[in-house]
Amino acid sequence: MNTPPTFREALRFWIKLGFISFGGPTGQIAIMHTELVEKKRWIDEARFLHALNYCMLLPGPEAQQLAIYIGWLLHGTVGGIVAGAFFVIPSVFILGALSWIYAAHGSVPWIAAIFFGLKPAVMAIVAHAVIRIGKKALKNEVMYALAALAFVAIFVFKMPFPVIILTAGALGFLGGKFWPKKFVVINDHGQATGAESSMAVHRQAQVPPTLARALKVIAVCGALWWMPVLLLGLWCGWDSVFIKVGVFFSKAAMVTFGGAYAVLPYVAQNAVEHYGWLSAPQMMDGLGLAETTPGPLIMVLQFVGFMGGWNSAADGARLPAGIVGALVTTWVTFLPCFLWIFLGAPYIERLRGQARLSAALSAITAAVVGVVLNLAVWFGLHTLFPENDIVNWFAVVVGLGAFIGMLRWKWDVVPVVLGSGALGLIYHLLAQ
Repeated sequence: MNTPPTFREALRFWIKLGFISFGGPTGQIAIMHTELVEKKRWIDEARFLHALNYCMLLPGPEAQQLAIYIGWLLHGTVGGIVAGAFFVIPSVFILGALSWIYAAHGSVPWIAAIFFGLKPAVMAIVAHAVIRIGKKALKNEVMYALAALAFVAIFVFKMPFPVIILTAGALGFLGGKFWPKKFVVINDHGQATGAESSMAVHRQAQVPPTLARALKVIAVCGALWWMPVLLLGLWCGWDSVFIKVGVFFSKAAMVTFGGAYAVLPYVAQNAVEHYGWLSAPQMMDGLGLAETTPGPLIMVLQFVGFMGGWNSAADGARLPAGIVGALVTTWVTFLPCFLWIFLGAPYIERLRGQARLSAALSAITAAVVGVVLNLAVWFGLHTLFPENDIVNWFAVVVGLGAFIGMLRWKWDVVPVVLGSGALGLIYHLLAQ
């Protein structure tokens, strides 16, 4: 193995990663694997894969959690904080600026035309995600049945997303005991197979998982998690939109298994239909913005928080309200990731090779396929039929072309989004 990195060397990498982490969780994990395992060799293959499997068991963005975990392995708590923070800091500023441009100038014809082109691209991206996740998760008829049941539960019966995920996990846990052949389809590849990458990794891996340490981590992270929400409640009142945003996205952070695509139906169901923070087309526009920025796709929640603050304030106070709403959303969405890693990392060795945990993860992933399919249908209906029964043929052509391109020719997400936005602008200019 190479010489362990200094903290300064690692810091430079984490800052760089925050600016180049395009392509969603798959692309971000691939970048970390290429840089940290193959090129720099700061961590070995077995440790990387085991850390990834652990992060997949957790709610929240697994790519950011993987960065926190590796940062913790290399340089302890400070290393984990730096890695996780810089994973999202660039996208906080970039998406914040784009959110303001959208909210303030979205009605300008040429900007509206670009977002008109983005909607079918988002529809195609989500539909492609169903195929991609399904190929990995649906290995037998039991997994297909779980996916179908999850789709019916959320699409037909409007069952809350957390209930679906928790039920799937419980079924998987039981299935791992009584029918492991059908339920253990996602295997744990994280068994240790050799020496640690460095003494730093070895020392962190041996941190004793004591009750005192666990209580300290919970107390510190819990206080940091809720302090901004409580201060805003004292300042703006307990019925303000900021409290509703903070509490809602704190709940979402507890149950967002399966990544951004899986949590979006839950967010859309509440933010659009229950709270009225934004409209369904605005939700799709936000996802398109998040797709074009670095960082985890779950950053779309920051856009939702911004629009919630913006739309709830008077004209003169819209920008400050939007910024506060965005920052509160981002804080309560990503801070729990540090809690899950710092609390659970010392126990990770005990998770290796447990079939029931693998079975629970398999069932949850299968249910996520059904939930994401619901999201694709939801986006499709709003995109293809924006005015009741009138078909948007532009969306049909662009969406189908983007879907086929990503499926057959492996087009990347960013060119698809940018190209679709350009087509929307060209269509608007030709239609004048």
